[in-house]
Amino acid sequence: MPSFATLRSFECAARHESFTLASEELHLTQSAISRQIKELEAITGIILFRRVGRRVVLTDAGRVLAKDISVDLERVYETVSRAVLAGNERSVLKVAALPTLADRWLIPRLPRFINQNPDIKISMSTRLEPFDLNKERFDMAIHFGAADWPDTKMVKLFTEKLFAVASVAFKNQHNINDEITINEVPLLNLNSRPNDWSDWFSNIGTNIGHINYAMQFDQFSMITAAANASLGAALLPSYLIEKELANRDLVCLSKTPLLTENKYFVVTPSGNENPQVNKFIQWIKSEIASGLAFPMAEQDATL
Repeated sequence: MPSFATLRSFECAARHESFTLASEELHLTQSAISRQIKELEAITGIILFRRVGRRVVLTDAGRVLAKDISVDLERVYETVSRAVLAGNERSVLKVAALPTLADRWLIPRLPRFINQNPDIKISMSTRLEPFDLNKERFDMAIHFGAADWPDTKMVKLFTEKLFAVASVAFKNQHNINDEITINEVPLLNLNSRPNDWSDWFSNIGTNIGHINYAMQFDQFSMITAAANASLGAALLPSYLIEKELANRDLVCLSKTPLLTENKYFVVTPSGNENPQVNKFIQWIKSEIASGLAFPMAEQDATL
């Protein structure tokens, strides 16, 4: 088996596709990096890099190995970090979170959890799709969508509600006085959800045959920025625009939301009871139930 130093050198060289940058990062000579790469090639029996001019480029086999090695080294790092924290009488929770939810809602509130639980350290990464929690050694994840994550325990947090919003300047410019006139103004839309505006108009009792979208985006965060810039009216989740609504950068154009079929869940490995995880879940629930969080979101009755 190759040494840990050899694997680390390969991972670094693969990440940079440069022996020179790897040697600088690891404080080794370039010849030492090259020697370790040759050693790994001899052990595995595959060519990991090929030279293109004065550069080195990963082969297809090298790219596959680099991806796996990167994950494995991260697991080793996490294992050692947990041991260090345990030695310091602290626990670490490895949390997978949706990036927008983490940025806009979870992270700004984390100081409250840390103040209440100084013995727990949070390690947070972003994930968009279900994955193997045990294999990647995550204690929990926050999931959006349906209850379709196999071999896990899923706890519902809340159901998504979308609200029609716009900047004050946009509302005044287009003289939006009621829900019907919203269809007469430029509308912003999420590419992956083409029917949201049609569903919203149906929800308020207005059937719109064709909707002309002013602009389309692939992220809610981009739509939020566009609405702030007065490029159009938008349908946005309430948690995403808490700050904008509080500061009146954006205002609601209607009190009627679009209640979607999607829900937010806390997901934990099936059969794995962790007191620290339970503390974190209860804290999230208390934040939602407090009224400070998701003021316009439908909360689970059990909270």
